[in-house]
Amino acid sequence: MQDVVLALLAKEPAHGYELRKRIERALGPLGGALNAGQIYVTLTRLAKAGLVSCEDTVSQHKDRRVYSLTAGGQQRVTEWLAEVSWPRPDLTEFHLKLVTAAAARLADPLDLVEAQRHDLLGRLRDAQRSALDRALDPVAGLLVEGVVLRLRADLQWLEECERVWTHC
Repeated sequence: MQDVVLALLAKEPAHGYELRKRIERALGPLGGALNAGQIYVTLTRLAKAGLVSCEDTVSQHKDRRVYSLTAGGQQRVTEWLAEVSWPRPDLTEFHLKLVTAAAARLADPLDLVEAQRHDLLGRLRDAQRSALDRALDPVAGLLVEGVVLRLRADLQWLEECERVWTHC
């Protein structure tokens, strides 16, 4: 979240509410899950780290704290944009959960796989509903389509987990 906020401030200084609205617009239907307070916590952390500066202003009879990038913040945005990354599920953690649950006889790994599958199917259903929304902005639609594809891949991996743990 920090890098996203910094990148949004690279365009122009803004206050927290404005940043939140920009992120919600960019995420489309997935933006509703964004915790409003998270933006302000992030801005506070970025200010403490010296990546943003803030100035209190009054606009339209409201006190606002406007944030802008520092040179360090601009450098971080440049580095972030140069990073090659892809969403990485925490498969390692889930795999370790299966292994440790089985080893310590804390839970049946197949029950854990089934619970995870149930959760993923619910998220997939919600994402597919969002993808069918005709009013969805095409750019936000790309994000929703990526979520759908990712959830399908995760479900396939769970099928493989189930297959292996059935024979253990």
